[in-house]
Amino acid sequence: MKTAYISHHDCTLHNMGAEHPESPLRLTAILDQLQDTRLNQELDFMRAELVNPDHVRRVHPATYVEQLDLIQPKKGRIYADEDTIMMPDTMRAAKLAAGAAVQAVDAVMSGQNKNAFCATRPPGHHAERNKTMGFCFYNNIAVAAKHALDFHGLERVAIIDFDVHQGNGTVDIFQNDPRVLVCSSFQHPYYPFSHHAVDQPNILNLPLEAHTQGLSFRNKTEAAWLNELQNHKPQLILISAGFDAHKNDPMADLELDKTDYRWITQMLMDVAKYYSNDRIVSILEGGYNLKALAESAEQHLEVLAGY
Repeated sequence: MKTAYISHHDCTLHNMGAEHPESPLRLTAILDQLQDTRLNQELDFMRAELVNPDHVRRVHPATYVEQLDLIQPKKGRIYADEDTIMMPDTMRAAKLAAGAAVQAVDAVMSGQNKNAFCATRPPGHHAERNKTMGFCFYNNIAVAAKHALDFHGLERVAIIDFDVHQGNGTVDIFQNDPRVLVCSSFQHPYYPFSHHAVDQPNILNLPLEAHTQGLSFRNKTEAAWLNELQNHKPQLILISAGFDAHKNDPMADLELDKTDYRWITQMLMDVAKYYSNDRIVSILEGGYNLKALAESAEQHLEVLAGY
């Protein structure tokens, strides 16, 4: 079985402006890297489908979902919040990103694919239950997790978020749901300045000081997460794959490199082998230096694909 690579051209149509870091070029850079290294030949490419609204409403209130559709402009751009811009193609892209997350869970749970990567945008992990934030509209990883729990009947899943920014939205949604273990590493103090102090047994926040390097990151994540993952025994591992903790990324001040993403992917593959029947779904979050993003995503996908 191959690793599924789920994407859609229309995820590039959401465009918050030429100077905005969350650019359509992010998806193009990853795909170009996979073609240049020929890793694309080892992947099972799938076209993302629009999400069923019921899947989104498992995570976000119906009023929130309806409001996003109502405020989307027919032309030009508006601000959904101070960081998150909407334009005419935004919600189609968001619905494809959330739909890809559901497809990925279905592909992995059915045994069609051993694991999956969603190369989609807009990202999702900052979207709280009732609030857009940080370039995010729907919380894609939360939609995936709820689908795994409610439709596929799983009892335990784990979400690992190694983006440089804390997955505040994911914590907001699952902080009272012990079925979901949420592990989030992030630069601190730093955006989004919320949910980093949530004290719940299923929430493992790992704040990292600015300029933390790869070896320290590896030691701290392993110490903070590995035993808890083993105790939780997740039946599915979900990854919020943010590559903006790379030392060349302009958005923050952690100092990882592409080999650190390879290492953490391998650690999670080892956990999945023992507890999750190898089942992993990874969803793109951050990463804003195009070269660093492409090379890091390639390393992540190489491990998922078994190379």
